[in-house]
Amino acid sequence: MSNTGNTVTPPTLYIEGPAFWTPTLPGWDAARAAFRGEGALADPPAKRPSPQVLAPAERRRAPDTVALALEVAAAAIAGSGRNAADVPCVFTSAHGDLSINDYMCGTLATDPKMLSPTKFHNSVHNAAVGYWTIGTGCMAASNAVSAYEHSFASGLLEAAVQCAADQEPVLLVGYDTPTVGALTSVTDSRGLLAVAMVIAHERTERTVASLDWSLVTGDAASAPAAPRSAAARTLLDINPMADALGLFEALAQVEGSAGTPIDLPLSNALTLRLQLRVAAED
Repeated sequence: MSNTGNTVTPPTLYIEGPAFWTPTLPGWDAARAAFRGEGALADPPAKRPSPQVLAPAERRRAPDTVALALEVAAAAIAGSGRNAADVPCVFTSAHGDLSINDYMCGTLATDPKMLSPTKFHNSVHNAAVGYWTIGTGCMAASNAVSAYEHSFASGLLEAAVQCAADQEPVLLVGYDTPTVGALTSVTDSRGLLAVAMVIAHERTERTVASLDWSLVTGDAASAPAAPRSAAARTLLDINPMADALGLFEALAQVEGSAGTPIDLPLSNALTLRLQLRVAAED
């Protein structure tokens, strides 16, 4: 971390193992090709993933949030070549499990004694990260973050700060699912989308891109750029994790995106600014 005058510049970090899952782009290979204009959307769309981290019985019972989050988490760890048990993690979601929240509210309003203990267990915001740490035997730090429509940016900032401060890699996982029931009147989340990556403090042979990051305020911030690819535009309003599209499009085309700022709002007054560089440039 450098200090120029009164300005502190965060250290360059390194991205490994980008992972992506939505029914029309079920995996980073499919998403990367589509974002580069070299692949098409899956037709028919894929069914929800079945993460192998969980035992078969748990896999069948796991809600969509857990299945999504663990699928991309496992893919990111595999891409990084690291041991999941050793890597701290940050899981971020705007809403948690909306379908279970709808069920909980409806049951409590009509027949509280019929509330399912399993669904209650899965309703907490850290359910997905709990399944991950249990399934992988991870005893490192784990965090569950929520910041409504700015949840991806907040999770990324949390992971970057933790990585820079502790000088160790951090797994970042972001996921959200569709709104159901009465909750559709207050929030609009239309589908399944999850993303993940490992953020490291030093470059390795698995590094995909270097990441420069900073916080900007007021007029220095710009609105998030519109997706460049037709594939990404189909996901623009799918759920709050769509905020990650600009970063993942840039990762898919890092050679042509290097140095272009990617602004992710954290609030009305504060923005997380990212710039990717080709790893070989370091």
